[in-house]
Amino acid sequence: MLTQDTCHIRLSEMKDADQLMELDALVWTDQTSPAPMQWRSRQQYLQHCPPGSQLVATMGDRVCGLVGFRPATGMHSNSHVYEIHIAVHPEYRRNGIATSLMDAMKRHASEQGIRKLRLRVLSSNAGAVAFYERCGFKMEGRLVAEFYIHGQYVDDILMGFFVEG
Repeated sequence: MLTQDTCHIRLSEMKDADQLMELDALVWTDQTSPAPMQWRSRQQYLQHCPPGSQLVATMGDRVCGLVGFRPATGMHSNSHVYEIHIAVHPEYRRNGIATSLMDAMKRHASEQGIRKLRLRVLSSNAGAVAFYERCGFKMEGRLVAEFYIHGQYVDDILMGFFVEG
């Protein structure tokens, strides 16, 4: 497992953009997402994921994981909810980075007055579903046969976690 000395978690900065774009390309494949993540440019990436919209795990100068967050909708009545996504570089998996990021996300959400975290995960990604359940997320809904990937219908699972205040 990683320790505080080897892994640092902080808000994303402008300097992280290139590594974060690479991480998206590596992690968001047709096994983990309805479509691979392809950014056309650094500018497009920064418009969609501005500095401070992600917590990043770093080891030295290397970004090894992220958890992105944003308001779930633009509605004031829903402003207490963040939609999140998490990714860990394949070379750094099984080292506790995802758990550290999720713990940091829960603390950050609490500090920001956020009461609920929500996410979506493909039913075909059993490892991710199990991870989220270990982190305390509960299934709140299931969109049956929402995607057609590699000749198979795949459900979109909606999960939520209530943040302690």
